[in-house]
Amino acid sequence: MISLRPIDAQNWYTCCHLSLSEHQQSYMEPNAISLLQAMYEPTLHPRAIYENETMVGFLMYNTEPEELDAWWIYRIMVDHDHQGKGIGRQATELMLEEIGEGKSIVVGYHPENEAAHHLYESLGFVDEGHRFGREMAVIRRSE
Repeated sequence: MISLRPIDAQNWYTCCHLSLSEHQQSYMEPNAISLLQAMYEPTLHPRAIYENETMVGFLMYNTEPEELDAWWIYRIMVDHDHQGKGIGRQATELMLEEIGEGKSIVVGYHPENEAAHHLYESLGFVDEGHRFGREMAVIRRSE
């Protein structure tokens, strides 16, 4: 059972110790940086990903439109010990439900992250050629 829960005083430290495999670490900032960013940008919503009662990942999204007139997904990560079980997909689907219908949603990711590419493509995100720094941005347009 996968669920999303707020980051709070009881779980923030565990979140900071979740990690990616060595070859994935260049794909995104550490969770501690994301949590600090959320403290200074109140529209960001950090969430812990739980499998039953075990924290296995982290994600964060914005609650206001930004570039490309869309809501942005800032982070999605599953700890390296829990990858390959479909957790990322289930968590992303839950996050999309939280964001709500009728919104264009963008996610940026490192172009070499093939797992992310396949996940977002399968969820209806399309590469329209947008690039932000070292990341490519794919978008799922509202209908």
